[in-house]
Amino acid sequence: MWATLGLAPAAIAVHYAGGIGDVGDFVLSALALVPLAWLIGEATEHAAHHTGPGIGGFLNATFGNAPELIIALFAVSDGLTEVVRGSLTGSVIGNLLLVLGFSLLFGGDGQLDRPSSRRALAIVALSVCLFLITAAPSWSGDPERHSLAVLTLPVAIVLLVLYSVVTYHSLRRHHAQHVSDEAPFMEAWSLRASLFVLGAATAVTALIAEILVGSIEHFAESAHLSDFFVAAVIVAIVGNAAEHGGAVVVAARGKITLAAEIALASSAQVAVFLIPAVALLSWLIDPLALSFRPVELAALGASTVFTAGLLADGRSSRVKGTLLIAAYVGAAVVFFVAGDR
Repeated sequence: MWATLGLAPAAIAVHYAGGIGDVGDFVLSALALVPLAWLIGEATEHAAHHTGPGIGGFLNATFGNAPELIIALFAVSDGLTEVVRGSLTGSVIGNLLLVLGFSLLFGGDGQLDRPSSRRALAIVALSVCLFLITAAPSWSGDPERHSLAVLTLPVAIVLLVLYSVVTYHSLRRHHAQHVSDEAPFMEAWSLRASLFVLGAATAVTALIAEILVGSIEHFAESAHLSDFFVAAVIVAIVGNAAEHGGAVVVAARGKITLAAEIALASSAQVAVFLIPAVALLSWLIDPLALSFRPVELAALGASTVFTAGLLADGRSSRVKGTLLIAAYVGAAVVFFVAGDR
């Protein structure tokens, strides 16, 4: 895996040299994201030895969502508003069902942090209710009208305040409960080294993700896929590469609590931080209204309820992981059938 990290600079060099075209850029960039996701997972696990699984999951969600923020702002500048909204809701659903599903599948039986899981799912559920404030009026008339962008501002501010309050209390709780889980035979990286690797890997991941998204529309066009499906499924999966890789790596090593924290913390962070942050920052480029489609909010709400039901007993299992993955496949099929607005 260390050797394959060379795919990232190769993908960047080949892209700017313009030698292999959009399809080649897509394939090479997708391959380059795999070792980068592994590296972020590796650094997160080492950081968690110093911080505990709760804060470790928060760190992975923070660094893992940075590429999605960059991708979204680039899409806003290109006027791809449906792609932005679809990729953001698809990201929340992907973390709740696909990332968490693979984590439970690879992690097997184990005990989850029930208070933390309930908090993350409650945050996502509350965000769905707040999204209705701006989404419902968009179901008739122009979904891009300026009045909806203005209505988005107070919703985004409330979500960011909620994120700040919940994050503060969550980190205090995890700090108070933390007992180092470092095995005596394992030499963990220092916290400073872990954070440096996380930052560097995230920066390179952002560059690779930008290249991939720039070529993904041509790839999707040749496959006869709608822009909405591309955004809600393909772009969302690409943007979540860090969470996918990081969660699965630590789950396979038996740290199912940390893996679940990565998936759930990331889904909650996208809902109450990334989405409102994109909405507010878009005013520097072109105001974005959170005019989500009914199919998006229905899928998001159903995913939250389904995940909450499976995790109600606070235990993980491979069967639950399989059910979550199956639910994601069902959501992807719904997005494929829905097509563009």
